[in-house]
Amino acid sequence: MMGMGRGTVGTVTEVSADHYTLKTELGEVYTIHYSVNTRILKQPPGQPRRGQGDEGERTPPTAIKPTDIKVGDVIAASGEVDANAKSVGAVVVMLIDPERAKEMRAMEANFGKTWLMGRVTAINELKVTLQGGPGNAAHSFVADENTTFRKRRDPITLGDIQVGDMVRVEGAMKDGTFLATMVAVMGPQPTGGPNHGDHVEGQPSPQ
Repeated sequence: MMGMGRGTVGTVTEVSADHYTLKTELGEVYTIHYSVNTRILKQPPGQPRRGQGDEGERTPPTAIKPTDIKVGDVIAASGEVDANAKSVGAVVVMLIDPERAKEMRAMEANFGKTWLMGRVTAINELKVTLQGGPGNAAHSFVADENTTFRKRRDPITLGDIQVGDMVRVEGAMKDGTFLATMVAVMGPQPTGGPNHGDHVEGQPSPQ
């Protein structure tokens, strides 16, 4: 599972002879570069969500041609990510099953209603402002005594969240305000840059 996290998922907006352009759920546009060495695969339909260990029941992905991916399809690309250039040198491109893609789009439609995701830009007592989501717009949420906070698997508090953190928030709109029930701080992208070792005291060592 070493390659997980080094990639992006989104809807294809352009298909070319050596790259795809896609838009992520955060509204960012990435260029996915592929070559003859890139594995282009199609996710099989109806994969079980749970029971990842039930390998016997899982159908392996099938290889497809680069031209089998069309504008409007949802793909997941993994490989070397250049966050500044918004590009991925893809090792694997996976065409997401349409049913799963439909679920992803339904989730996207609920953005701002049942969930938020973005980078923290301001914290004012119990109100937190984020930038992200479709259109990379500003959103805010409030926490109360029932809100739970987590960083990876560890419980944290609102005071542990800092400007610049990427967070995912679940909750609901109440009186015109997004009230958070759960806030999860997402770890930094594993780009190996400096300072990425900070704040990991007490983390279990990787197996």
